[in-house]
Amino acid sequence: MTRRARLPALIAFGTAGAVAFGAAALSVSEIERRSVEAVDTALESAGHGWSEVDADGLQLTLTGTAPDEATRFRALSIAAGIVDPSRVIDRMQVAEAEAIDAPDFSIEVLRNDEGISLIGLVPAATDRGALVDRIESLSDGAEVTDLLETADFPAPEGWDPAVDFGLEALRQLPRSKVSISPDAVSVTAIAEDRAAKTRLENSLSRAAPQEVSLTLDLSAPRPVITPFTLRFRIDGDGPRFDACSAETEEGRSRIRQAAAEAGMEGEIGCTLGLGRPTPDWSNAAAEAIAAVARLGAGTVTMSDADIALVAPPEIERDAFDREVGTLQAALPDAFSLDATLQEPAEEPDADTPDPTFVATRSPEGEVQMRGLVRDERASDAVESFAQARFGLETVTNALRLEPDLPDAWANRVLAAVDTLSLLDRGAATVERDEIVVSGTTGNADARAEIARLMTERLGGSAEFTVNVTYDETLDPALSAPTPEECVEQINAVLETRQITFAPGSATIDSEARESLDRIAELLKTCEDVQMEVAGHTDSQGREVMNEELSQSRAEAVLGALMARRVLVSNLTAKGYGETEPIADNSTASGREANRRIEFSLIAPEGGDASGEDDEDSGPEGAGGDDASGTETTDEGDAQ
Repeated sequence: MTRRARLPALIAFGTAGAVAFGAAALSVSEIERRSVEAVDTALESAGHGWSEVDADGLQLTLTGTAPDEATRFRALSIAAGIVDPSRVIDRMQVAEAEAIDAPDFSIEVLRNDEGISLIGLVPAATDRGALVDRIESLSDGAEVTDLLETADFPAPEGWDPAVDFGLEALRQLPRSKVSISPDAVSVTAIAEDRAAKTRLENSLSRAAPQEVSLTLDLSAPRPVITPFTLRFRIDGDGPRFDACSAETEEGRSRIRQAAAEAGMEGEIGCTLGLGRPTPDWSNAAAEAIAAVARLGAGTVTMSDADIALVAPPEIERDAFDREVGTLQAALPDAFSLDATLQEPAEEPDADTPDPTFVATRSPEGEVQMRGLVRDERASDAVESFAQARFGLETVTNALRLEPDLPDAWANRVLAAVDTLSLLDRGAATVERDEIVVSGTTGNADARAEIARLMTERLGGSAEFTVNVTYDETLDPALSAPTPEECVEQINAVLETRQITFAPGSATIDSEARESLDRIAELLKTCEDVQMEVAGHTDSQGREVMNEELSQSRAEAVLGALMARRVLVSNLTAKGYGETEPIADNSTASGREANRRIEFSLIAPEGGDASGEDDEDSGPEGAGGDDASGTETTDEGDAQ
């Protein structure tokens, strides 16, 4: 075939190829469009709008940022379910995972007579074994149940101080729930009594680190009041309570309302306690208060079921008898009423002055007594009673004898002296017709306790006046020193005069009595502070014997404090022998300084302060032979 003849065929073939290519291109484009549309619709319907689908020929490319790996895989699976998986190209990315927040760490510590339970979540780095050992050591070996879980996160800021303080609170509270979280500790507990509650509140508030928020919910059982006492009076100073007792909130409200209706203003204090003689106590009290109010003056004293109504002589007899009858009719059957209308005072005989007895107590605790008693026997009895109450060295007796004294004078004098024990400073004056107690006290309940004491000793009709002011700066519970201050104050006493012993023994010298007395008084305000009483010796004599001697001397100090009625459950005696010198043992003055008693705080972890001397001094001290060692010890112990 000639070239001219083949040309039409080539043109036809080329045209057909071009048409076929165009048709194929159109077909591929349509397939791309439909594939992209189908996959995109499916992804959008499945909530994967973050993804994008692009076509490159018959291949589909998925792009976009998936929130996580699982979501990316689901998007890829959806696309592969619509088109051939081999056509799907995965170019999707996964967003970086956000940091997981640390969990809320906390410990709930429950303590009762059965033991201690730990519940909560703590950092994985927490040494739970050490934590349990620490709790056992500060709770006298109580059984600890560990129900804690851990999380592998670092301890948050404030966690360690909160745990340390929470365990200190646990040490002081044998029945409690302590909730510990970063920067915060919450304590719910029951104290032995109201005084202990106040003392614990102040102790824990003082001990709380600044970075730890403290929430306290302490409660105390109601006191047992014996006798159950109420004393209400109206005189020139207006209506007031010397003592007020109630057993229920409802009863207290009834008594307060009666006092308010009698003209008493301001906050009306009335102690809730146990021991009322009858459920009708508050009703009887309200009726008695109302009777005094209608008289306009007088005193009513309730001691258990006995009621004494005393009216001053200016009250008319008819009005008095009428009120006595009204009150008698209103009182429940369980109560007895003794009513007295005082006679006008007789004109004093100028030649026979009224008898007087005065007892005073100074801020330093010195008690002076002057005035009249009946005879030498009565003088000795009053002096012995005062010495038993306040100490042998603190009482000065300047009493004079007068046989012609009113009846029951001795009982009134003893009651007056007894009231001084409730005052930090003040005076009690006994006269023919009245006893007046005045002064300042750190005991918020002193007025009521004085009224109760006088009523119990002298009867409800006894005439006495209580002018006592409460000063919270003197309240031991509110002014309790910090643990550090306790130790500083005690060691300051020892710096002034050490507790010394008979040579080579644990017998305390009589010269140390003053130091022990002062330490005993300080310890009464530090009953919740765990302290170590450490005994130390010089290096004379055998090391083992020195350690035993120092231990015996530390224990002797505890015994001497117990004899002074100090609770020593918070004190631990430990002898260190010669291992912790503070001065040169080669000189007499150095050895004297090393023979000492020291007080120190015991850390909440329960560890002691013991240490060992690394120097090998041999079985005997540097003093040479036994005679030399004994002589040196005698010299020091004689200090």
